[in-house]
Amino acid sequence: MYGKKTEISVGVFMMAGILCLVYLSVNLGGVNLFGSNAFTIDAQFGSIEGLEIAASVEIAGVPVGKVTRITLEENRALVTMEIKKGTRITDDTIASIRTKGVIGDKFVKLSPGGSDELLGDKDSLMDTESAISLEELVSKYIFKK
Repeated sequence: MYGKKTEISVGVFMMAGILCLVYLSVNLGGVNLFGSNAFTIDAQFGSIEGLEIAASVEIAGVPVGKVTRITLEENRALVTMEIKKGTRITDDTIASIRTKGVIGDKFVKLSPGGSDELLGDKDSLMDTESAISLEELVSKYIFKK
């Protein structure tokens, strides 16, 4: 009833569907199969309240990376960031935790300095500004009076 031509076309259609599914899974999942096109830097903060893994890292409002790991080291938060290769991060760059909008997501803002010394893979930022807690500000204002 059905010939080999039909079986072959169904097989080709199935293979194309599987390849599309693999392609979408890899791209949407952010998996890099062919080597890394990024480098990592660390920064220690006194408080990262609300910052999460995969949060954006931005310079002048432009996304240049993401947060890949958050750990506790000597009672301070150690944030590891993956930065796109080609992004120039100087050794006097200031990393600060900011909020998008009034109650939006937290992200890491990098403010470059004037130094000519660039950071490389696995280097650390020395200057950081911790997250500002809205709850603490409100409670200080309320209970101060």
